[in-house]
Order: sequence, then structure tokens, then C-alpha cells
Amino acid sequence: ICSGNISQDILILQMHSAHWHINGKYEEKSNLMFWAKEIKIKLGILLQKPDSVGDLVIPYNEKPEKPAKTQKPSLDEALQWRDSLDKLLQNNHGLASFKSFLKSEFSEENLEFWIACEDYKKIKSPAKMAEKAKQIYEEFIQTEAPKEVNIDHFTKDITMKNLVEPSLSSFDMAQKRIHALMEKDSLPRFVRSEFYQELIK
Repeated sequence: ICSGNISQDILILQMHSAHWHINGKYEEKSNLMFWAKEIKIKLGILLQKPDSVGDLVIPYNEKPEKPAKTQKPSLDEALQWRDSLDKLLQNNHGLASFKSFLKSEFSEENLEFWIACEDYKKIKSPAKMAEKAKQIYEEFIQTEAPKEVNIDHFTKDITMKNLVEPSLSSFDMAQKRIHALMEKDSLPRFVRSEFYQELIK
């Protein structure tokens, strides 16, 4: 009968094998084959039931870290956002609130594009930069992109030319256009919304 431990069973199997070879007793062979069959069956069960493998893994007791909550801004900070989109975007709580507001209007693509551009400018590897540039273009810039942003044809053409050889500044013109659009259009609507009013109560 198997011991219940695969490592131990394999060791016993090796002991039986050694005993059979040393003594040359053929009656041990049937016992050896029995052990081999039992271990094969046990391995088959473990492969069919991945949950059982958990018994063989050393448990990891440390709990995963929860994402840090953004700290609510002071009244003075929140009031500054009325006149400065940059200060709003630089504040994690403000950015999250602004994004929630835009999602409620189904117009979050401009902010998502702006964030994607910021992430893009942090990339060091040319290969990863080219990959990210292609992703941003296909998602936000090209005609009928799933999240196409509202930029003029001139800006789109310049951006496309910049992507022939991607650099950190490839999306600068398009990002500035979208920033200006959010500052002129989205920010005033956000300031009038309940999302912002909750912050300045």
C-alpha cells in the first residue's frame, strides 16, 4: 500500500529495486511492479486534479497588499482644480474623481489617452516604446479606433509621421491638443458636477 507521500513512495521504490538487483530474487519483482503501478496511479490522479497539488506546495501566509487608498484632498487643494487641470491631474484623488465623472458621461477616452501618453514617456526600451506607440495609435488615433480621440487632421498626420521612428515626443502634439480640449470642455463640466461638489462640501 502506498504511504500517501510521493517522495517517500519513490524512495521505497528505489529500495525495492536495489533489493531485487542485489539478491536476484525474482519474487521481489512482482512487489516492485505493484509499487510502480500504485505510484503511477497516484501521479495520474494529481494531474487530473490540480487542486491536490496544493498539498505539495509550501503555504505562503503573507497576505497580498491592498492598493493604497487615495487621500482626500483638502478644501484648498480641491478649489485650485477649478482653474488648473494640471493640478487636478497631479492629484491621485482628483484624477480618480475626474475619471469617474468622465466615465459617467461615456467620454473617458480623452483622459485615458492623456494617461497613456504619460506612461509612454516613461518607457526606456526602444522595442517597448515602439510596441506601446503602436498600441496607442491603434486604440486612440487611427480612424474608427475603439477609443478615437477628437484631434484635427493636421495633428493626426504629424503624429503618424512621428511614429515612423517612435520617440518620447511622438505624441506630444496630440497630447497637448487633448489636454487643451479637456481644460476647455471637460474641466468646467466636472466642476459643476456632483463628483466635484462632494469634494468641496
